[in-house]
Amino acid sequence: PPAPVCLGRTVCYVVLAVLFNEEGAVLLVQEAKPECRGRWYLPAGRMEPGEGVVEALRREVKEESGLECEPITLLALEERGPSWIRFAFLASPAGGTLKTLEEADAESLQARWWSGDPRALPLRSPDILPVLDLATRYRRRPPHPPTLPRQLPCAPLCLRLLLPFTSTAGDLWVLLGTAGTPHLPVVACGTSPPELRAGLCRPVLRLLRDCLPWDPPWDPRTGVLGLLGLQHRAGGDGGADGICFNVVLSAPAPGTQGDVPPEPRDPALRWWHVEDEGLRGRILQRLRATVPIRS
Repeated sequence: PPAPVCLGRTVCYVVLAVLFNEEGAVLLVQEAKPECRGRWYLPAGRMEPGEGVVEALRREVKEESGLECEPITLLALEERGPSWIRFAFLASPAGGTLKTLEEADAESLQARWWSGDPRALPLRSPDILPVLDLATRYRRRPPHPPTLPRQLPCAPLCLRLLLPFTSTAGDLWVLLGTAGTPHLPVVACGTSPPELRAGLCRPVLRLLRDCLPWDPPWDPRTGVLGLLGLQHRAGGDGGADGICFNVVLSAPAPGTQGDVPPEPRDPALRWWHVEDEGLRGRILQRLRATVPIRS
């Protein structure tokens, strides 16, 4: 088992919020930090030790804008490996008053509802523009169900993988671990110094290459990793701040595999044939309805 991760020492979690008012204007804050003072950005900031993801979101929005908020859904998971992970949320205003220049502090100078093109403002970074696009599209037609963190503990940083295999006849298999009660495979992230600087996808790629005899080898460029959900509880055993990401890998099987999935090399894994039509339909539907992961 990998060592527990500690927020602020081995991992960095960041929250970012997109809020709209009834007129469709977006909430922006003016930065007070010396390196970007006077520029505009979405409410954002680092999680603090002992703090939950949603708790951090509410705190940052309050500190920087003066508003209370309630999260609606996770819009995107942005990551640079375990060393930096950002949770971008769509949230709704729930009280408070906008911070004015007279209330400027170290967190921000002021906040305002902006109804124009954000690119007309001097932005701290254009990296918020794709997030704003996701939020606008979600309000118009949600591409995935509302997704919020579950309050469940996890000491390390890991991925729980839903890997489906669909035959040409439409049969569905799911890869399972066989140790104890059958379960979805779990792979740890950041178990070595190179992995701390690599994307979260690396342990999934290692699992596929080492355990599944696909010929030719599976090409990661053909797959799409999506987020189904996540679990996190602040202040776990020993102060651990791990997160388990439930992810689905939607990927066509390489080469000609026939109508059954390739037998795993590892005896701790096996394919489970999903015969229940209701469950099969729900799994196939979620392959197309996930929170995007941006590496």
